Amino acid sequence: MSVIVEQPYQFVPPHRGNGWPTWIQRLRLVDVYLHKKEGIVGHECRHLDRFAESLQRGDSVLLAPNHCRYADPLVLGWPFREVGTHVYAMASWHLFNRHGFDSFAIRKMGGFSIFRESPDRQSLETAIDILATGERPLVLFPEGTTNRTNDRLQPLLEGISFIARNAARRRQKQAGGRVVIHPVGIKYVFTGDIEGWSDAALTTIEQRIGWAPPYGIGLLDRIRRVADALLTLKEIEHLGASQAGSLPQRRDALIEALLQPIEARYELASADQPALNRVRSVRSKLLPTLQHKATPAGQKQQLRRELAAAQLAQQLVSYVDGYLDEPPVTETQVLETIQRFEEDFLGKASSPYPLRVILEFDEAIEVPAARAPRGETDPLLETLATRLRGLLARLQYESAPLSPQA
Repeated sequence: MSVIVEQPYQFVPPHRGNGWPTWIQRLRLVDVYLHKKEGIVGHECRHLDRFAESLQRGDSVLLAPNHCRYADPLVLGWPFREVGTHVYAMASWHLFNRHGFDSFAIRKMGGFSIFRESPDRQSLETAIDILATGERPLVLFPEGTTNRTNDRLQPLLEGISFIARNAARRRQKQAGGRVVIHPVGIKYVFTGDIEGWSDAALTTIEQRIGWAPPYGIGLLDRIRRVADALLTLKEIEHLGASQAGSLPQRRDALIEALLQPIEARYELASADQPALNRVRSVRSKLLPTLQHKATPAGQKQQLRRELAAAQLAQQLVSYVDGYLDEPPVTETQVLETIQRFEEDFLGKASSPYPLRVILEFDEAIEVPAARAPRGETDPLLETLATRLRGLLARLQYESAPLSPQA
């Protein structure tokens, strides 16, 4: 999914009324949509009482889930329905520029926009105000982006700590009371025939490459074979030839080849920066020029190519080292890997019917009103990351291990 919107950014405020979210919940529209588009056939909410207790105490609640699928904001509707509350949620600007039920539902169920390519003071102020007043719980995805690796957590963005601490300070001054963060673990479990689904999905990709479906190759070896082929195609496209080395080494070399020329051209510092941060810097630098009406057409074409290269670098980062090598390899991990192939090579992931989703709520983390220590990692952010990793580590075992014969 492209996150580039060429029109100038305009803040989308949250829908404040209760009518639309109430009717969307009562009519089970989200249930129908998730079943049809995402193949989700069931859900389970665990330790929802922890969230309910914070609401009963009058705490201002920030919910911080992991973010592994595009369905994440909508599946959160189930626990909110059970508790009987509506929420506000910060969502990336590009989601408000799509057609269909998802963009409609995001707006009507309390979503408001964030422009990640530059400081969005209006969005940050809206989030702080929601928490400071305790009007409704607020949902923020601290990873920022999704990458289809349900069992791994991406580095958390510092914005969630900034928002939470400022809200706690303002709430303390205005009316008293606590701001708390509830980490939420979202886990998708594939409950179908993984070998049958994988065979059909891989066959489609192999046929697009020009291969006949192989015989006598195990599922994991077949996945690695396809991964090698898809990476080779990108190496030939951008480097002129396939490269030597392991898949992780080749991935990292291609990421560098994609980003370094852009960074040099626009004098962007990249030393010791994670690849995702480098991609964000590229987008922040290039997107405002692309959105400007006075930018010449030829320059816009170049900017689109450079932004596409940065997007490819981000896609490559999402292929995590050892995801199908470190036991236990699960059916859901296989599903996620193949869906990334589909999304990156075919443009769209196929529906993995049937999926079951588990939403587990952790204990509340009280947010201090004091500012974060300077020059070091925020302890609040570290605590949140540790809690989320713990949730994902436990939930990993909900997925069935891949059969040794696969």
